[in-house]
Amino acid sequence: MIGVMDLNERSREILRRVVETYLETGEPVGSRFLARQLPLSLSAASIRNVMSDLEALGLIFSPHTSAGRLPTEAGLRMFVDGLLEVGDLSDEERVSIERQVAGSHRSVEDVLDEASKLLSGLSHAAGFVVAPTYEAALKHVEFVPIDNARALVVIVTEGGAVENRVIEIPKGLTPSALAEATNYLNAQLRGKTLDEAKTHLARELESQKVELNELTAKVIEAGLATWSGSAAATSDPLTKSLIVRGRSRLLEDVHAVEDLERIRLLFDELENKRDLVQLLGLAEEADGVRIFIGSENKLFSLSGSSLIVSPYMDTQQRVVGVLGVIGPTRLNYARVIPMVDYTAKLVGRLIN
Repeated sequence: MIGVMDLNERSREILRRVVETYLETGEPVGSRFLARQLPLSLSAASIRNVMSDLEALGLIFSPHTSAGRLPTEAGLRMFVDGLLEVGDLSDEERVSIERQVAGSHRSVEDVLDEASKLLSGLSHAAGFVVAPTYEAALKHVEFVPIDNARALVVIVTEGGAVENRVIEIPKGLTPSALAEATNYLNAQLRGKTLDEAKTHLARELESQKVELNELTAKVIEAGLATWSGSAAATSDPLTKSLIVRGRSRLLEDVHAVEDLERIRLLFDELENKRDLVQLLGLAEEADGVRIFIGSENKLFSLSGSSLIVSPYMDTQQRVVGVLGVIGPTRLNYARVIPMVDYTAKLVGRLIN
């Protein structure tokens, strides 16, 4: 694939101006306009020749006959990777972000909600946060018999979230055995996460520190095992949630019917995405901000949107969540990238 250094200075400067003008106005850029703007002494005819070469390389395209040029996704990617000049936030901007996100005596939920609102407001797009992936502490567990072969496992967390799943139970299990299982779990495991509960239970049963009949022990193991494994870890609402703020901002700069359709598709995608672990996967191996343009991002490929994401870490530098901005490819990358990066570091510090 062609890189920015494969272009000569003239081609790089013209591509830069086409992209920067598009990001600012959303309009196609013509050769006469560039002839007035470029520091290089080039005629409109020379500029048209360079633009034809860039078009042949798949970096710009003409939306209409005899119109100016717009950048393609490949052109935007080359600009972001090799031509974009990303500055740093000013001290005043850092203080403003900290004041809005941190506030005083905020809960984790408040911090994450404010972070998504902040990102939306500063980017004029939609801000989102995937909440931490650590598990909530258990408050109550109960086994409710359904019939001779099945029982309902109900788990309530300290935060008030309620989940229930149906499990298979051993033949011959009595209602009193289910009650014993419920009493044991609530006495031993309250305040522990599911992972901690499973580890504690395995240790207790293996060392025979508890006296439970065989069927009761089996139903306890089956109940907790319901939440183990990759399927539960990726979809369980007890472990993660998506916060999106500022969707209405995406409608502020819509000029054409095709733009409106693209935003509608993005709204649908935001509503229908249930496999939130994919958002974590976009950033969990990244050291800082990652940028996905158009079809590079399979989650929102239909709407052709750009996604700027960054992970935030716990004290052991493990990824616990992701935040960022999603919007049209006309995002102000130079401004949004350092903003997302700093907000991720701030959120990681606050929630720890």
